[in-house]
Amino acid sequence: MYVILGVLTLISVVPMYFYSAQVEAINRERLITNERLLQNTVTRSLADDISQHQESLRMMLANLSSALQVASGGDITDEHVEAPELRALLEHFVSSSGDLAYATLLNAESKGISAGRIAPDAFLQRDLVRAYQAAREGRAYSGQALVVGSGKSARTVMLVSTPVMYGGRFLGMIGAVEDLEFLIRRLLEVNRGGLTPYVVDSEGRLVAGATPDYATGQDLTNSEIVRNFLEQGGQAQLVAATREFSVTQGNKSTKMLGTYSPVGNLNWAVIVQKPRDEAYRGVFEMQRSARLLALIAILLSVGISIFAARRITNPLEVLTASSRAIARGDFSQRVQLRSRTEIGELAATFNTMSEELEHFVLDLKRAATENRDLFMSSIQMLAGAVDEKDPYTRGHSDRVTRYSMMIAREMGHPEEFLEIVRVSAQLHDVGKIGIEDRILKKPGALTPEEFEIMKTHTSKGANILRPVAQLKDMIPGIELHHESLDGRGYPRGLKDADIPLLPRIIAVADTFDALTTNRPYQQAYDPEAALRIIHNLSGKRLDPNAVAALTAIYKRGEIQIQQPEVSIPAALDQTPLSQPRVTPSSSPEVGAAVAAAEVSGR
Repeated sequence: MYVILGVLTLISVVPMYFYSAQVEAINRERLITNERLLQNTVTRSLADDISQHQESLRMMLANLSSALQVASGGDITDEHVEAPELRALLEHFVSSSGDLAYATLLNAESKGISAGRIAPDAFLQRDLVRAYQAAREGRAYSGQALVVGSGKSARTVMLVSTPVMYGGRFLGMIGAVEDLEFLIRRLLEVNRGGLTPYVVDSEGRLVAGATPDYATGQDLTNSEIVRNFLEQGGQAQLVAATREFSVTQGNKSTKMLGTYSPVGNLNWAVIVQKPRDEAYRGVFEMQRSARLLALIAILLSVGISIFAARRITNPLEVLTASSRAIARGDFSQRVQLRSRTEIGELAATFNTMSEELEHFVLDLKRAATENRDLFMSSIQMLAGAVDEKDPYTRGHSDRVTRYSMMIAREMGHPEEFLEIVRVSAQLHDVGKIGIEDRILKKPGALTPEEFEIMKTHTSKGANILRPVAQLKDMIPGIELHHESLDGRGYPRGLKDADIPLLPRIIAVADTFDALTTNRPYQQAYDPEAALRIIHNLSGKRLDPNAVAALTAIYKRGEIQIQQPEVSIPAALDQTPLSQPRVTPSSSPEVGAAVAAAEVSGR
């Protein structure tokens, strides 16, 4: 059946393939040429419009210069430059065209008059200075495109100037600020036609664009087509050029087709571009049509073949689906297949196998649950043995485990992490098994030497569990739960981010339980007082997020502790956690605060 399917497919596809290839070869180049010709025509038209507009403005400036010379008699010095007739000529010049936003007449002493609907800002003032310097050298000047104003009143403008000469003598300068709104309107018309147009100057900066993605003055030298225009230099002023190039935005690269045409009298270039897929849409539609016909032929031949093949393959597919269900762990699947063939016998055997596997897996799950319960019971017994050895911390491991689980759950951690927290918190003091009873059960304050020995319980606990590979994720909580964010903890003196999340959570729970239970060196604090002490240590010794989670849990009433109330001093001492306990000779307030600050040391 599959051989027949392959033959029918070849018979239908091969002729269609050769036909579509021939059609594509005939029409592809024609469609590509038409698209490039369209872009070339659009850019050339825009470039001619800009050039003609510039020439018209130059002629207007020349006419104004002549009129000013006649009206002033060739004298525009300080006492004559502000003559009413000169101001009237300047104002008439500005009002004669909607594209003129501002004009100024400056004499040889840099003094003069101005008219227009805008006030030059600092950038335009600098451009006027450059224009005046060019005028003194007898040169006309075309400035950069600038944006004046802000918000809806923002306008893109350009300064154009010409020197005023009389008998070869420099009289002054006429500068006109041209509003480039006419250019933006033309670019918007082109943009509505599906092209993205913009204009750049001789340095690759944007003059004007049709979309908000393009801002006047923006550096576009990172665009391949702009770089091509700049690299051509003087040759770029002669002919238009069409290129295929890539535009990268973030991690996405888009193939583009673009054309630039130079604006000779300004050293500008008009550029239009569009994604190559859109530019060659006709080519791709033609390809899709040919391939659709080929696909229809394939489907017809495949459909006929499949109809015949299904009668054989359907029973096998049922068996395959059931096998996959078992592979996913669903052993309840049974094959409902009535057949007197060998396939029917295979289905019956499959059902028997599935039933036996289902019973076997249930037995395995039951055994796994029993093993886990035994494992947790063993851990609890080990933790209970540690607590029983220290008469002052009986039940401490269970409470720390409960608080740690509540904190971790409040912080939004997944169940997998909560299981690690449960085991690690239950065993966090397992190292106390290796601490001498004379130190562990001492009813009073520890000496500095005894305190150093007590601090080894974290490393001892980690060493006890390290040979058990299944407990490797729990070791940081056991070994590092006495580390401090300020680096004054033990056993390693870690700081800030060097301390893993697991011991941070256990440290807060451990501190809270130590504060709210009676110890040989302190009476139990009421929960409110304990939380105030913990908040004082937040960010210094304890993790702020874990402290915030504990506070939220307590405020919701999920932690209920009945303890005698003990007052807390208003100001807490900042004695590091790793320092030994103060002696009774210290003042009561300082002693209480320091003891509270280092409760987790024992």
